[in-house]
Amino acid sequence: ILPEGNVRLAARAGSRDDAIREAGAILLEIGAVDEAYIDSMLEREASVSTYMGNFLAIPHGTNEAKDHIRRSALSVIRYDDPVDWGGEEARFVVGIAGIENEHLEILSKIAIIFSDDEAVGRLLAAGTAGELHTLLSEVNES
Repeated sequence: ILPEGNVRLAARAGSRDDAIREAGAILLEIGAVDEAYIDSMLEREASVSTYMGNFLAIPHGTNEAKDHIRRSALSVIRYDDPVDWGGEEARFVVGIAGIENEHLEILSKIAIIFSDDEAVGRLLAAGTAGELHTLLSEVNES
């Protein structure tokens, strides 16, 4: 669900929509979704914010976009500069594509990690994408 190559560090995003496109592009790059899924991620964000608190946003497609998902996957981008997410500061953008209800368990695990301020501090302090991936690796455990 979250291979190391899907975890990236970035200096900044031009906008919230750019950050959503970047998270979606990783999912597209690995063949988890087709291009139309990224459009549906932007469409969902236009109707309801995916900002979760504690510097975390989890953009994902609309329910109608399920046909554009080939397999469940996550992408994670940590930004050095916060992304303005409708007035909130996002530093972690987790793109998600889930087949059937697989994504619900993943979302639950991410929520647990990001509800812990100390864990978020460790994620912010991670020096490399590999270190960040290791800290997030429990989302892969079933």
